[in-house]
Parts: sequence; C-alpha cells; structure tokens
Amino acid sequence: MSGVYIHIPFCHSKCAYCDFYSTPRQEAMSDYVYALLKEWDARHNELTEPVTTVYLGGGTPSLLPPDMLSMITSVFKASDIEEFTIEANPEDITDQWAEHIIGSGINRVSLGIQSLVDRELTAVGRRHTAAEAVKAISTLRNAGITEISGDLIYGLPEQTADTWRYSLDTLAALGLPHISAYSLSYEEGTRLYARLLAGKIQETDEETVAAMYDYMTQTLGAAGYEHYEISNFAKPGHRARHNSSYWHFIPYLGLGPGAHSFDGKARRVNKADLRGYISAIGSGRTFYTEEDESPSDLLNDYIITGLRTMEGIDLNDMALRFGAGHTESFMGRCRLYVKNGSLTKHENRICFDEKSWLVSDGVLRELIY
Repeated sequence: MSGVYIHIPFCHSKCAYCDFYSTPRQEAMSDYVYALLKEWDARHNELTEPVTTVYLGGGTPSLLPPDMLSMITSVFKASDIEEFTIEANPEDITDQWAEHIIGSGINRVSLGIQSLVDRELTAVGRRHTAAEAVKAISTLRNAGITEISGDLIYGLPEQTADTWRYSLDTLAALGLPHISAYSLSYEEGTRLYARLLAGKIQETDEETVAAMYDYMTQTLGAAGYEHYEISNFAKPGHRARHNSSYWHFIPYLGLGPGAHSFDGKARRVNKADLRGYISAIGSGRTFYTEEDESPSDLLNDYIITGLRTMEGIDLNDMALRFGAGHTESFMGRCRLYVKNGSLTKHENRICFDEKSWLVSDGVLRELIY
C-alpha cells in the first residue's frame, strides 16, 4: 500500500498561526490543476505499491470549483482507494458541495473547526463562526458523508480553560468519528508570531496547556475515543489511514508546491513556489529537491514518528530495518525513561505513556542519534 498527498495552496486569506504554503492567487487555479495532473503522470511510477489513500490538503481544497476537483479525483479509481480525504473550511460547506463530494469518490472530510468560540476564531483570522462549523457537520451528514474529522487547537489567544472545555465538550457531543487536537505553536514568519514578539498577545502558560491536554484525554477517552497518536483521537475503526502512513514509514507521493514525498529511503520536497511549479511542470522539468538520508537520519525519523503513536515502536521491526545493534543501543537509552515512567515497554513494543506525550520532545532528543 502507498499514499498520495496533493497540496491545494489556495486560500481566501492566511490564518494568523499558519505556516503551510498558501496563496490568495485563485486566478491561477486552472493552470495549477493542469500542472498537478502532469506531475502525477510524470511521477506516479515512483510508487511501487498500489495507492490506497489520497489526501487533498492545503491551503483550502474546498475552494476548488467542482469541475477542477473532478479533474483531480478522476485520475484515481474509486474502488482502489480505501480512504480519500479532503480538507475543508466550514464556510465552504453547502448542500451542493457535499453532493458533489459524494459523487467524486471522496469519502472523508477533515473540517478545520479550530474552536467553537467566535472570539477565539476571530483572534486567529478564521472566516467561519462556531454556528457555521456545527451546521457544516450537519450538512455533511445529511448528504450521507459519515467519515468526518474535526480539528481543534488548544492554547489559542483569548482561550481559557473554560472555553477550551466548551469547544471540546461540544464537539465530542456531536459524536464525530475522528477528532484532531493540536497545541498551538508560534511559527516564525506567521502573523501570530509577530504579534507575540510585539507583546500584543501572550503565550498560554505550560501549566494551563497541560491542564487542557489532561482534560482532553480524559473527556475523549470517556466518550469512546482511542488516543492513537499524540494529536489524534478516533472511535474504533475510524483512524486516519493516510496520516497513519506517515507514522508507520509507508511510502507516499506528494504533489504540488511544498509537498513532501518518501519512498522508504529518500525524501523529495517540492519547492514552495506556485508560479515556479506551474512553469517547471509545464516544461517537463521536475520541481523537487532530493534528500538522500543517511542510515542514522532514517533511524531517527523512524524513532520520532513511531513514538508519536499509541502502539509505539515494534522492536522486532526496528531490528529488521536497522539491525540488532542499533535496536540494542536504542533500548539502552530507553531504560531510564522506562524506569521513570515516561516510556512503557509492552512485550516487544516501546511507547510513550499518554501523560508523557505532551512533554515528549525532551525525551526524544535523548533517544535519537
């Protein structure tokens, strides 16, 4: 199995916290879609396993007109794709949009909700309201779309422990099969980062963020969600298959500016330049740089991604991929953290304890080569 990620870089406007590549130049959409299809033709043979998951990310894929979206989805045989996800903003969800999605082969929608408190949405430049987010879920369900994931962020400006509990409780009560929840990070180059440096906002303190995280794990656990990855919760049978491929070293192909690919050994990264991408692909040139990773680089990637998941790292699999010596050395570094409870060893697997995930970065720095 393998996956395809397709980056749709168009947005009405950029959210204050976002550092993903995007542009408001929607007049280039048509040229861009033709370039995407040409890149797929040129590069799909990089994948040696059948494509079973496709993910349209952004940017804002729900901005694409229906005819352009159909041009993209039509290159995949619907019966072969187990999970076909599109990211969408709540304000773009209409009855007509949902009906088109049903007929396109897309079977999963990831909604960028972020908060269900209007002042928090305004503080980070979101265009929708809380009411529109709830209505979008209803619209999708009425159209027959049941695989819906909702994104939330904790640690937002204007957010308190009480408003976080409200957003989380409200979304959990709606019974979505999947919820992703991320701790806000201030990325250099974003408007939110500039406001932080200027003293116009304050970063949420670590104690409050930890309390928000603890409330989240307890609430979603009680509601029947499994915490299968540091930022992801799913009802049984509803894990995000495409995103799981990133954490389990499954090959994937990334199309579009800023997209990443991984074939199991090397990583390729398309430059984040819309016009440059359209020009290069239209002329038959590649637009990526290749990063040949050393064995140590690959092992570090394997450790970092594997320990993001509930199952953690299978030590037998590590030994097959990287050798018994590296596996023994890794276990030697893990012993202190197993002893203090940060890591847990279950038979032949090692993983983070749920309470330690939030502060896992410090441990990971000690485990990698």
